[in-house]
Amino acid sequence: MFKEPVQTTRMDESTALKAMWRARKEVFVDLLRWDLPVLAGEFEIDQFDDPFAYYLVLLATNGAHRASTRLLQTDRPHLLGDLYPHLCTGAPPRGPSIREITRFCLDRHQRSSERRHARNRLVTALVDHALDNAITAYTGVADVSWFEQIRQFGWQCEALGQPVRHGSSWLTALHILIEPETRAKLQMGGVYEREGLTLAVTAMGAGR
Repeated sequence: MFKEPVQTTRMDESTALKAMWRARKEVFVDLLRWDLPVLAGEFEIDQFDDPFAYYLVLLATNGAHRASTRLLQTDRPHLLGDLYPHLCTGAPPRGPSIREITRFCLDRHQRSSERRHARNRLVTALVDHALDNAITAYTGVADVSWFEQIRQFGWQCEALGQPVRHGSSWLTALHILIEPETRAKLQMGGVYEREGLTLAVTAMGAGR
């Protein structure tokens, strides 16, 4: 069982999920032109948004979406293990204490300073969530430019293989080690921020 750092009502969870799915559609489908399923012309939801998916959603005081991410169990179906295992030199890391970060989404209706704060706040939430719930590592798939940014945050982040071309992008599998000193490392890197946005921690079933 996860220990939730923030308690939310059922209505709050449903609102947060809908705001997140709407923002994902605007970013990944409308802006980045990814070929993804869209529900009711409004929400980006795929086969990994199942009852086992878990979400961190950052909301402004008025309830507007600012940033979010989806966490998948790596001992269940997930993107790296099922769709992109060829990005890893060896077998993709799996286990009950490893989660995959997917759909790291920053709302597109923000100024650059707001986006940076939302990014830092979401990275902070990921680390706090991991340390509070005995998660020892995160994996993920990122294009090379985003991977290079992730590496600079201060935590221990490494590529799991060589970049592979997918269409017009070069993708890399990544592994982020979470350890007690990770918070201090992010603070030194100027990334650790706990204030300014409301965090909703929720599961897929809350929005159904």
